[in-house]
Amino acid sequence: MRVAFVGKGGSGKTTMSALFARHVAAQGAPVVAMDADINQHLALVLGLDEQPEPLGAHLTEIKDRLRGTNPRIASAERMVKTTPPGRGSTLLSFEDLATDPYGLTTPDGLRLLATGPFSEDDLGVACYHSKVGAVELLLNHLVDGPGEYVVVDMTAGADSFASGLFTRFDLTFLVAEPTRQGVGVYRQYREYAAKYDVALAVVGNKVHGPSDVDFLREHVGDDLLTWMEHSAAVRAMEQGRHFTLDDLEPANSDALALLRKTLDEQEKDWARFGRQTVEFHLRNARAWANERTGADLADQVDPDFVYGP
Repeated sequence: MRVAFVGKGGSGKTTMSALFARHVAAQGAPVVAMDADINQHLALVLGLDEQPEPLGAHLTEIKDRLRGTNPRIASAERMVKTTPPGRGSTLLSFEDLATDPYGLTTPDGLRLLATGPFSEDDLGVACYHSKVGAVELLLNHLVDGPGEYVVVDMTAGADSFASGLFTRFDLTFLVAEPTRQGVGVYRQYREYAAKYDVALAVVGNKVHGPSDVDFLREHVGDDLLTWMEHSAAVRAMEQGRHFTLDDLEPANSDALALLRKTLDEQEKDWARFGRQTVEFHLRNARAWANERTGADLADQVDPDFVYGP
């Protein structure tokens, strides 16, 4: 199952991504975490002292691997971030993702992949979404199943909607502080997501008491799934001090358990996944990719390809 964590910058979505990934891994489930944020902090919160090899620096190799023998994709240069799989494409199992050569294993035993930061050559000339495109391509070609968890820390705010990546998930958790700014991002995300049947649940964060919960309920209604209370243990983790999941307050441990239960109950909709993969590819083809590649990329859509296991 694939889950995205989104929210306003500073809401704590990276911390929540890390806590959820660690919580699931601690229960013995296989987890791959992916840092798709422009600010690469997930490795640090997961206890790593180094960053994984950036996926964005290996786009050509990734494209060559994924296009396989698909006759509709002539070369890596003709493949863009939205290119859908077809017959002959290399489809990835969860194990393929978990053993990706560009990843690192965290102290908790989960695997981390990362888009990578801007390089010096990118500054002032490159769009970050070209790097996030590596994550989109991998998820487009992934055939995952129940009991397998892909946890993605997304870019802040509504920037996630700059590509079709926001439709690649079984469930999206929006992390919201009990502030006007926090719920403002929720309203924007909710409006966009509703048009594409994106399953969305709100996780309150940095909650200090009942009045904060009341504020969140007033502004997000039934979309409020649960909340994380202000945590001295989490603050210690963010400051680099020793932390284990056992240090979490009981209410916060219960909140993480509810997130997993909700994700496990979510039905995977391969038909929607395939339909939206094609939709966003055709949109991008018309908007910029045809001109960029000098080809009609609508021809990359294989009408007889079936998504899923």
